[in-house]
Amino acid sequence: MITVIIFWGIISYGLTTIIVYGSIFEKPRTFIKKHSTFLGDLISCVLCTSTWVGFFLSLTLGGLSIQIFELHPITSIFFDGMFSDGFVCAMNSIIEFFEENRIK
Repeated sequence: MITVIIFWGIISYGLTTIIVYGSIFEKPRTFIKKHSTFLGDLISCVLCTSTWVGFFLSLTLGGLSIQIFELHPITSIFFDGMFSDGFVCAMNSIIEFFEENRIK
């Protein structure tokens, strides 16, 4: 079970990073920011994007929370989004810490 949780978190982090920072999504991000302030802010924010990535993963891969807690599928989607958000924010904070404090 721990392997599933770790893979879920890594997939969430990877997707979020690609959407928010990746050059492959630069043109769509620019277009969306130009035409919608709300959606532009949404895809520029690691916190926001990771929640929606969690919802997406829950719908496509099956709920992580269902496997662990045997929740109702709708409830599981919500908690999977929150898990992805927490995991991605933790990973992002750790990586930013090491980027700012590297030995020069």
